Amino acid sequence: MTGQAGTRGLDELLADVPPDETPDLTGAFPRLDEPRIRSLEAVGHHRPAQRGEVLLAEGEPEDTFLVVLAGRVAVVEAFGQHDQRVVRVHGRGRFLGELGVLTGQMAFFTSVVVDPGEVLAVAATQLRARLAADPGLSDEILHAYLVRRCLALREGIGIRIVGSRYSERTRALRDFAARNRLPHRFVDLESDPSAERLLREFRVQPEDTPVVLVRDRLFRNPSTTELAEACALRDPRDRIDVCDLVIVGAGPAGLAAAVYGASEGLDTVLLDAIATGGQAARTSRIENYLGFPSGISGGELAERAVLQVERFGARRTVPAEVVGLDDGRGDHVLRLADGDQLTARAVIIATGVRAHRLPVRRLEEFEDSCVYYAATPVEAQQCVGEPVVVVGGGNSAGQAAVYLADHAAEVRMVVRESRLDENMSRYLADRIARDPRIEVHPHSEIRALEGEGGRLAAVVVEDTDDGRAQRLAARRLVVFIGGDPATAWLSDSVALDDGGYVLTGQAACRAGDDPDRDPRPTRSLLETSLPGVFAAGDVRSGSVKRVASAVGDGAVAVRLVHEHLARTRGGWHAQ
Repeated sequence: MTGQAGTRGLDELLADVPPDETPDLTGAFPRLDEPRIRSLEAVGHHRPAQRGEVLLAEGEPEDTFLVVLAGRVAVVEAFGQHDQRVVRVHGRGRFLGELGVLTGQMAFFTSVVVDPGEVLAVAATQLRARLAADPGLSDEILHAYLVRRCLALREGIGIRIVGSRYSERTRALRDFAARNRLPHRFVDLESDPSAERLLREFRVQPEDTPVVLVRDRLFRNPSTTELAEACALRDPRDRIDVCDLVIVGAGPAGLAAAVYGASEGLDTVLLDAIATGGQAARTSRIENYLGFPSGISGGELAERAVLQVERFGARRTVPAEVVGLDDGRGDHVLRLADGDQLTARAVIIATGVRAHRLPVRRLEEFEDSCVYYAATPVEAQQCVGEPVVVVGGGNSAGQAAVYLADHAAEVRMVVRESRLDENMSRYLADRIARDPRIEVHPHSEIRALEGEGGRLAAVVVEDTDDGRAQRLAARRLVVFIGGDPATAWLSDSVALDDGGYVLTGQAACRAGDDPDRDPRPTRSLLETSLPGVFAAGDVRSGSVKRVASAVGDGAVAVRLVHEHLARTRGGWHAQ
């Protein structure tokens, strides 16, 4: 808590606060009943709240859970700046804050007292202990925080990224923020009238952009690592030397492995070069995953998994790029891009695949500004009112087309297959066929991109059956044409198949066994050619490219890690 605010314009801001509370239409702002409040009073304390007092400040750790007992509190975006505005108003029984209370992230908004009253303050550590003992309260608070994060992302509020839409550096920051589900607003130098005023206010020259604004702190042209540290995604002081298990890759397989590893008592570290969620997080909707009958976005599924990872005590570092794996006489040494290294008794490779780039000339000219490999709210904002072409015939491409049809002026799908249901789930293919907003071009491929100054105007599509070409208007190009295994960092560490995927089980045994290092004649199902190193999910040779199977791989890999550790710690004996 930061005490009394001395911000210019505070009185004007508070005077404009709506008289009514923000309605709870989505379950994001429930009112705790008296029994819930009394249960929290056992681990918290009452404290007065004065008008104008800042209870939670943007950019500071959310280390306290606050319940309004009397008075009203406003949630403010860009507090203390010329464009500050109230986005929510809460009264008695409402609790403040967001996911940072549970994950240790910073606050993305500022909470200011409007009408004096009283709040109940509970330390975040005490709250987490209380939630573990009260599943009902845990479900209520967790649901609210997840919906609040979704609302913030959808509304484009939070930290501000100021830069040019045509800048590669800006695109990298926006992509990192989107994939890590950091609430943010993009201020475009080309089209947003507030951009120039913000640059003048912070004395920034256009050539110094992109910049990131976190309340009154400005980060000039930051790296994604600096942005992660600013938002408390990683702690630069947190150094890990040796652990039981390191999981490389935080897609569905890696997240599942982290949950099972940490919950079963292994000292577990989860690393990812970009963000949690993997390729699944780039998908707007997953509708065939067990237990979610109405579907769930890939990003939200990953966010829920991250909360489980945090709850069970696994250590998570993003971004952390692993560039090499060495065998250290029983242990394994992972080399990181920043020069650090980490030693583990067992490793799970869950790096998945990286989006395959469209093999067409001039791609690089438009890739930084007009070509997307995801369909999330960030991409949807850029597609509003624009003609969009989606390339690909799988479920991810189909979901992208359906999702973007709600935002774009028109959506055209270019697919190599003759029928949509050749590689796409039938339910989704039928939905697209019935949607008049989506035009499908079967047995077709993109042959050329057209445009000037980095701005895409059209794509040239060839029908592979009759050779006819046609020009399709396209301001945005969304590509879902599969992926390449993210295994370049493994080099000669483990055996790979001809496509670069990691061999496991008997295939790995045949490809790279070394009798002097490991006398076993066989390998367990997910073990690589290097003993104690396992592969899970899409990166594994022969895997089923589905979220459910990746999660299953992650769980099974942890079981095999336990067996490996028991065997090596107690000495291995041939059976």
